[in-house]
Amino acid sequence: MRFLYYPGCSLKSSGRAYEESLLAVFARLQFPLEELPEWNCCGATAYMGIDEKKAFVLAARNLALAEQHGDGQPVHLVAPCAACYLVLLKTQKYMVEYKPIGRAISDALKSVGLKYRGQVKIRHPLDVLIKEVGLERIRAAVSRPLEGMKIACYYGCQVVRPFAEFDDPHDPMSMDDLLRACGAETVDWPCKVRCCGAMLTGTVEEVGQRRSYMILHEAMRRGVDAVATACPLCQFNLECFQGPMSRRYRDQVEMSVAYFTQIVGKAMGLDERTLGMHRLFIPLRQPPALLGTSHDC
Repeated sequence: MRFLYYPGCSLKSSGRAYEESLLAVFARLQFPLEELPEWNCCGATAYMGIDEKKAFVLAARNLALAEQHGDGQPVHLVAPCAACYLVLLKTQKYMVEYKPIGRAISDALKSVGLKYRGQVKIRHPLDVLIKEVGLERIRAAVSRPLEGMKIACYYGCQVVRPFAEFDDPHDPMSMDDLLRACGAETVDWPCKVRCCGAMLTGTVEEVGQRRSYMILHEAMRRGVDAVATACPLCQFNLECFQGPMSRRYRDQVEMSVAYFTQIVGKAMGLDERTLGMHRLFIPLRQPPALLGTSHDC
């Protein structure tokens, strides 16, 4: 089985810490991910809103490239970004279920010498870590358990629906299971799949910030130490607008929002700069079990 890694645009820019921590964690688990050569934007957000078919073609080019690297065997394409993951799945599904769309995409690919035969399985890192690596192997890699750390796992609205099948779309638990395997306590809360406001933070700011504030307020109400996320846009919205939220709603909003891979990497004792911890505006607090211990990072 071959696992290729599709970073997408965000993980090479504003979501750089996600890529850094993801690759570090998979390397520690001796589960190599090879970056897909010559990948392009998946066609999410603006592309999908302006011209859906062109967005599908952009996504399909990545699928065709991944398939080429399989040498005739099925390829697993790992897409960490929630939007990329959703768009790649949607493209694959629409090519099969809507024949005119499938033909239009195939014709566009043919014009640049590419063809997609449906031999790529799109995977999210949570899916791969739980089902391929396994919790037992992950527990064995933990050197600094997160005992005493309370985390709210925030999946967002794209990782587990509408096309994903690896977790429950209404009450997902894969991230919870993963962080519990690392020694943390996770909370049962109603906001784990609510929208953070997405692109509204840049278009209808008041509405977008309100969505993010509701999530953070609920996390703070439950006394968590951090919110763990699996989406670059969610992480950006929840972390970067805490100052404006505090002023707008007259409520002191201060919460660490980290990628789940950063938290897992911390439990594995990986170097903090390797995990991109220095990129967080509000650092993760040290688990009580590790206070007073020496650090190599």
